[in-house]
Amino acid sequence: MAKFSVSAQSFTLLSDFQPQNDPVVKEFSLNVTSDDLVLTFTPSRNSFAFLNSLEIVSIPDGLFPVGARTIDPPVKYQTFLTEAMETVARVNMGNHSVSPQNDTLWRLWVSDEPYLGHVNLVTFVSNMRAVNYSTKWPTRDTAPPSVYGTATRLNSQQDPHTKVNVTWSFSVDPNFQYLVRFHFCDIVSVSPEQLFFNVYINSWLVALNLDLSNLTSNILGTPYCMDVVTTSSDGQVLSVSIEPSTLVAPYPDGILNGLEIMKLSDSRGSFVVRDFKVNSKKKAWVIVGISIGVSFVAFFSALFLFVVCRRRRRRSTLVGHSADDHIVNNAGGNCQTLENKHASGIAIISCSKIGYRFPFVAIQEATDNFSESLVIGFGGFGKVYKGVLTDGTKVAVKRGISQSRQGLAEFKTEIEMLSQFRHRHLVSLIGYCHEKNEMIIIYEYMENGALKNHLYGSDLPSLSWKQRLGICIGSARGLHYLHTGSTKPIIHRDVKTANILLDENLMAKVTDFGISKAIPEIDETHVSTAVKGSFGYLDPEYLTSQQLTEKSDVYSFGVVLFEVLCGRPVINPSLAREMVNLTEWAMEWEKRGELKKVIDPCLKGDIKPDSLVKFGETAVKCLAEHRVNRPNMGDVLWNLECALQLQGNDERPNLNGDSDPLPDNVGHFETSISSSQFSVGSAHSLADVSMSRLFSQMVKAEDKSTD
Repeated sequence: MAKFSVSAQSFTLLSDFQPQNDPVVKEFSLNVTSDDLVLTFTPSRNSFAFLNSLEIVSIPDGLFPVGARTIDPPVKYQTFLTEAMETVARVNMGNHSVSPQNDTLWRLWVSDEPYLGHVNLVTFVSNMRAVNYSTKWPTRDTAPPSVYGTATRLNSQQDPHTKVNVTWSFSVDPNFQYLVRFHFCDIVSVSPEQLFFNVYINSWLVALNLDLSNLTSNILGTPYCMDVVTTSSDGQVLSVSIEPSTLVAPYPDGILNGLEIMKLSDSRGSFVVRDFKVNSKKKAWVIVGISIGVSFVAFFSALFLFVVCRRRRRRSTLVGHSADDHIVNNAGGNCQTLENKHASGIAIISCSKIGYRFPFVAIQEATDNFSESLVIGFGGFGKVYKGVLTDGTKVAVKRGISQSRQGLAEFKTEIEMLSQFRHRHLVSLIGYCHEKNEMIIIYEYMENGALKNHLYGSDLPSLSWKQRLGICIGSARGLHYLHTGSTKPIIHRDVKTANILLDENLMAKVTDFGISKAIPEIDETHVSTAVKGSFGYLDPEYLTSQQLTEKSDVYSFGVVLFEVLCGRPVINPSLAREMVNLTEWAMEWEKRGELKKVIDPCLKGDIKPDSLVKFGETAVKCLAEHRVNRPNMGDVLWNLECALQLQGNDERPNLNGDSDPLPDNVGHFETSISSSQFSVGSAHSLADVSMSRLFSQMVKAEDKSTD
């Protein structure tokens, strides 16, 4: 039987751990201050260690507090910057679970019903529309709208003489301290100062006469968090209770929206109890999630050895040639200049995060010497081929058409951008080739191709409304990650349906980062640059000012939303004058309140009115003329999720990829004009030019400038 210990940095996470037949998920949060995170698995004597899956997620600074007040003894402030945390419970009230796909940090929030002592004493409330995040803290990273939009409420408001309390109970290890985070959001009151209640942990008072209105500037629906530290002492149960206040109120009342309980490491940096017993506590994932089961067993004594061996084996298998001869091993080390250098002086950089460098002969073999029968797409950079590596992995191979200065710059940019991040809604870099004047990038293969081809101009089956909503939500997640996932926000700059790809399960992934830009400094709001993008999708304020911000992507995404809704090209000169420009046409009908008249005929009768209204409002907000009036991608994502909820959850698509099958084939608009990339040089030439003249000039413009 397996029996092993696990350590991370200087912390002991598990000791003599013996998993049983049921799967177990362990989650730990660590403050990593070095460049490396080292996890070590050590089997006990005459035993072995195994691991089924490992998830490592970087979380924003400020998600956890540097300290919190204690309640036993009360009013003492305790810091825990040096401690690690183990997730004991992450619970969403209102008897609703929240899947990782609906959380910006991929956390699972389980329903509170199993932890309730008396279900008959509560009512479950849901009011997603009432949630109103402030500009400060908490944010959507703290907890998603699905948490703040649901609540468990005392079931005593109909009887002013009834006083009950509601208790949730959780199993904990004795003699450890626990950080308890309460999530509150008043989604039940019709006016401020109507909701007062008390909060307890075990028998200790946490908050007396808690007034959420006073804490949120009398703005209903504003999320609020409260952190406290408690000690389990000798007990093995941690209970959380709410009860009505004794203050005058219309009815005895009280709510709780969400709860997180985190076990703090002890003075030895350990989570181990002397008489440690495996239990069935439900846990989730934040920074390090270790999922242990019995289906598949991988034997190793240390994770470091496993990773190094796996990298070496895969590197040799992928290309079928000597790794030392052809591929740069990027497991570590500093950035290096690649061997090939363009005559203009632009050098391609090889960094530790960039994928494998493939020899040209291996790519020829994978694509049958770039057979035209394997072409699956083409664009300004070149053709895209379907390929199969020697280990059977399907890939997409983008081959540059020339060794121009601009092409090489985009090649370099795309590799550098893709090497900085990895997200389930961004297409992943597998490798590249830069030899024999070739510029080739290898990506993961996306079975269902570009979203554009599923909307019009092909014989592919039509997408249902829920499938389209799921695709829009996935794309928004990818863009939101680009804008907020690092200290330097990345602006995609070419958001369009042709750059949103779909895998075999119709899960959306954003691609094509050749003209993307990173904002250099965290305190800068924009970057000045020559205008680049695709005709019909460009932010008008970016066109005139040449100042690029994340809101430029938001504008382009608004165009995508109407393209998804209407199922037609962005520009179609063959139509009547008022219909040529999709965004102007759709916005006019939305303004009249008759957006249903311009939706894709394939969606007739498929969209619920409330969902259509929310979707249309979101698209119009994205297309605001001035960027200051546009939402950020986080707000767009929230509104799209709301539109999906308004459509109904009975057949909600799984954004992990388990979407509904496509319906039978139906007709589409034919593509009448292709989206083309272009550049515009001086801002002086754009001043005082009407938008109609500007678009006319852009259609004829040559790509003369570089970034």
